Amino acid sequence: MNEFDGFVDEIRDLGGITFIKLNTPTGYRQVTINKKSASKEILDALEKLTRQSCIRVFGSEKPDPTTPGRMEIVPSSIEVISIAKEPLPLDPSGKTPALLDTRLDWRSLDLRNQRNRNIFKIESKLMQGMSEYFLKNDFIQVFTPSLMGAPAESGSEVFPVVYYDKTAYLRQDPQLHRELSILGGINKLFEIGPSWRAEASHTVRHLSEHRTCAAEIGYIKDENDVIKLEIEMIRHAFEFVKKSCKEELEKFGIELEVPSPDPVVLKFPEVYDIIESMGGKVKRGEDYDKTGEDLLGKYVKEKYKTDFFFVDKFPFAVKPFYVMRFDDEPEWARSVDFIYKGMEMSSGGQREHRYSKLVEQIKEKGMSFSNLEWFVKFFEYGAPTMGGFSIGIERMVMKMLNLENVREAALFPRDPERLLP
Repeated sequence: MNEFDGFVDEIRDLGGITFIKLNTPTGYRQVTINKKSASKEILDALEKLTRQSCIRVFGSEKPDPTTPGRMEIVPSSIEVISIAKEPLPLDPSGKTPALLDTRLDWRSLDLRNQRNRNIFKIESKLMQGMSEYFLKNDFIQVFTPSLMGAPAESGSEVFPVVYYDKTAYLRQDPQLHRELSILGGINKLFEIGPSWRAEASHTVRHLSEHRTCAAEIGYIKDENDVIKLEIEMIRHAFEFVKKSCKEELEKFGIELEVPSPDPVVLKFPEVYDIIESMGGKVKRGEDYDKTGEDLLGKYVKEKYKTDFFFVDKFPFAVKPFYVMRFDDEPEWARSVDFIYKGMEMSSGGQREHRYSKLVEQIKEKGMSFSNLEWFVKFFEYGAPTMGGFSIGIERMVMKMLNLENVREAALFPRDPERLLP
């Protein structure tokens, strides 16, 4: 005798026979109850059931290609764990569509839709594939602090929090601590964790709290070593998802493309010409906007038949103080973005490891040296060349599955309006 646990997704009473569509952790199953032969216990349980009630079914299972999950359960007993209140605030089956805001207000019910649960299975496998790549290649997983004593980049985009008798800040990105770890001799490291941005952004691609997978390596030659590492890791992770989530990807109608080991790399200032040739316009020395990003994606898709590419050699004026510039072309930085399906997934590149250059660039950016001395002082005592990147997980899953809004790829998203549930 087998046990099947789950939520009652649907009840169909056809007179002498009642069918229950049971939403189990591993998929839908049909429970078939013949009222003439069923026990009084089963009939009493059936009388109480409402949609989304939680039950435990004991019985035998037999193949039936016409039923959900292609298996039919003939119950010997049914245990009612809890009865769902009526009416439901939304229809988890999706037959009655609900707005995304309503779905997120009732997220636990929304997740009972297996399509929505599959998002997080795929997300989990993506993270597993990323971690597997790093661990197989002798990276050390680290955990850097979420609380900062001072903003690392721009104070206008950080969340202040009360920290005893002081003000602390939720990290935008713990990249500076990853650099300090390289200085400590941890030459290959990766990290998975949350970051926060206090931008009042209401787009389909922004979250106030998001998860990243980041890596940092020492003794690199230049930013091309970072590109090589990132594309190898993404290839491994995508192959892992493709192998582990065949059924889930099929349900989304996705034929998952794995990027080439020899990726397309576009560089400034040629990027300006490409955008202009596609009908856009960006002033030299400035960064491209979302329109420019879309045009670059379209250009690469048309010319190279791929959704993956990197952009290198950004204007230093639009990048943080810690990036390395080209010594012979100081207008440009060894800064790299990774684009997938027309959207930025990661930023990274080579970091500046020379103390005097870091001090100079902090001044050039108009930042307070005293706020960053805790970080910069270590570079006076020997520092290797280094570089790395940080990938946004929810964005990656959003584009992988062609979701309309990044909030669908966040279990309980946080944005300027949403702090509950």
